[in-house]
Amino acid sequence: MSESFSFFVGIDLGSEQHHIEVINEQGGNAGRRAVDHGGAAVTEFLHWLAQLTSVVAPPEVAVAVEAPRGALIDALLERGYAVFSINPKQLDRFRDRFSVAGAKDDRRDALVLAQSLRTDGEHFRRLRADDPRIVRVRELSRGEQSLQQDLRRACNQLWNYLQRYFPAVLQLSSSADEPWLWDLLRRCQALPTRAARFRPETIASLLRRHHIRRLTAEQVHLALREPLPLAPGVAEALAEQVLTLLPRLQLLRQQRLDLSQRVEQLIEELTADENFAEHRSLAILRSLPGVGRVSAAAVLAEAFTPLAEKDYRSLRALAGVAPVTKQSGKTRLVSMRRACDNRLRCALFHAANVHMQKDERARRIYHRLRQCGNSHARALRGVADRLLELLCTLLRKQSLYDPAKRLIQQQVPA
Repeated sequence: MSESFSFFVGIDLGSEQHHIEVINEQGGNAGRRAVDHGGAAVTEFLHWLAQLTSVVAPPEVAVAVEAPRGALIDALLERGYAVFSINPKQLDRFRDRFSVAGAKDDRRDALVLAQSLRTDGEHFRRLRADDPRIVRVRELSRGEQSLQQDLRRACNQLWNYLQRYFPAVLQLSSSADEPWLWDLLRRCQALPTRAARFRPETIASLLRRHHIRRLTAEQVHLALREPLPLAPGVAEALAEQVLTLLPRLQLLRQQRLDLSQRVEQLIEELTADENFAEHRSLAILRSLPGVGRVSAAAVLAEAFTPLAEKDYRSLRALAGVAPVTKQSGKTRLVSMRRACDNRLRCALFHAANVHMQKDERARRIYHRLRQCGNSHARALRGVADRLLELLCTLLRKQSLYDPAKRLIQQQVPA
């Protein structure tokens, strides 16, 4: 670390109680205590830490934690302390310095954090207080992803019920995730015998209301005409489960749509707000082919600091596109990086897939990697790596993506 600190604080975070260890720059103990997770206890701890380190300013006090965010971390950042985060796996390796036998307790972990930050601070990641709007993008986009997972889980439950007693509708919607199908099930009380009595005019009206053009009323009517023969009472029992599930599906879908609209609106506001320091960077990010709302929100939420610093190495490592090399003697193994932000990795994977379809150079990179025997996923990681390199180049030049300039650059080497 380029900065010099007078005190080092290790905090082992817990759900009910946090353990604190404070040492000076020589490694001597300066204070120790346990803090309950509550407003009054945290406030008292902050007063205690301020008094303990009163001989120096808050920026000269370095704090080490495992988690990158939380109530206690936000309070420390707000008061100007230098807060650093370390991966729990790295902490486990540092712990071996203090106990070869593998002993572990919360107080020792706090001491390990403080001492490791003092001696190996370059391996910790400095945390910054984010703009409140970035915090909002992070929470809204994560909430949208959580709702999407809940919606997919509920759709899978619906598919399972329909597969057992009403497979005809799965011929019309194989994933059971379309609102028009839910409306159809609600109208027939999820009973195959009632659906078989629907008139083509009723079905046509329902299809028009939901703007379904890939199916005709005759096709739907024909699929519903022959219900599956079942034992008495089976269809009625499963129909009750389906009718209980339908309102949940409608609610989850509406909540996800509302959140996606709010995320899109917030990103548009940040892009247009010249008072926002990274509004130009956000505009450059969104100008890249394949980078839509989901990808932009993921980068803002999970990698805002590397984006602002135009740090290509950090971005590719955080997104999981930088490979991991293990070499010993005559053995050299290159594998996919597992230690990364999975949400950012997933968003960038899909962005690279679309980017490859819209950008000629990216398409050539993809086909070259495939011809070398790489899998589809490995080839897309290569495209994603070049996409991040292109993004950082544009950020340094403060230039929007221009496909015409990119085409000229492609033609020059030839």
